[in-house]
Amino acid sequence: MIDLRSDTVTKPTPAMREAMARAEVGDDVFGDDPTINRLQQVAAEMLGKEAAIFVPSGTMGNLTAVLAHCARGQEVLLGDESHIYHYEAGGVSALGGAVFHVLPTTSAGELPLDAVAAAVRPAYDAHAAPAGVICLENTHNRCGGVVVGLEYMAALKGWADERQVPVHLDGARVFNAAVALGVPVRAIADQVTSIQFCLSKGLGAPVGSLVAGPAAFIKRVHRLRKMVGGGMRQVGVVGAAGLIALTEMPQRLHEDHANARLLAEQLAALPQIDLDLASVQTNIIVFGLRNSPLTPEALVEAARERDVLLVPFKGRVRAVTHLDVSAADCRSAAAIISEIVQGSGVGDQGSGIRDH
Repeated sequence: MIDLRSDTVTKPTPAMREAMARAEVGDDVFGDDPTINRLQQVAAEMLGKEAAIFVPSGTMGNLTAVLAHCARGQEVLLGDESHIYHYEAGGVSALGGAVFHVLPTTSAGELPLDAVAAAVRPAYDAHAAPAGVICLENTHNRCGGVVVGLEYMAALKGWADERQVPVHLDGARVFNAAVALGVPVRAIADQVTSIQFCLSKGLGAPVGSLVAGPAAFIKRVHRLRKMVGGGMRQVGVVGAAGLIALTEMPQRLHEDHANARLLAEQLAALPQIDLDLASVQTNIIVFGLRNSPLTPEALVEAARERDVLLVPFKGRVRAVTHLDVSAADCRSAAAIISEIVQGSGVGDQGSGIRDH
């Protein structure tokens, strides 16, 4: 099976499993888990932040970070293509009473600066909800894994600092962004007030994310984590895998990017495939169909019958490379997709696999 649905499907490496078995643990609610304490310290140092905290998921990380910045009745300025807006169950509003103020997202994953400026209401206007936080995403999932540039992020951060509005980064795949930009991950984290990143996507850990930022902010996140059920006990058994993910796995992400480029180039050569190679900047490929009777859902189902797993995505198809997908797998997947779109091997044209 060639599983291209997401980089969340990776299995722990043998080194991770060994570390998990041997992990030194304690009760993390009491702050006694030495493995988690070390993971948080390493993460904070790597990102150049005062402190960091381990959370079970990226969704919980974004939720607690945004609510640590944003009081009830304040606005969360974010993009109309952002993961927080589309895929996190409206938790910020449901649990924190904050209001989404949705702004247009460019194909580069940016929020236009003039749109951000227009969205921040004057402090003297008693009718308006004040801005509580601005949220960015890097890399940007729904924009096809594109990398948001440092120059743009620095400009937004400078503007926001002048108005004392914090900037939070959904950096689920921020290490992919750093590799693509050729910079240390701290160079990206320096452009935001706080950041959430996932250990369980491209870095290959079985579970977990971290939130990093100022120490007082992390203290608020800690309380919110407890409030939403994220207080954990001997969680060093997964933190040990996270330490390996954080310290050893970023160095291999260029392999995933190269494999994504390989697969994308082979697909783009097919007349039935609509794919902008300029958008393939990291490990995510999004493509459409043209001059074909197939729907994206039908292609996904036909590929599944040939042991290639994809997902329908925004009326198109998404493929994601990761630790458990090789260059040979990408060549095989491209050949199978080619056969399907050119009329061979098409089976049931049902609804296919839902996106995750």
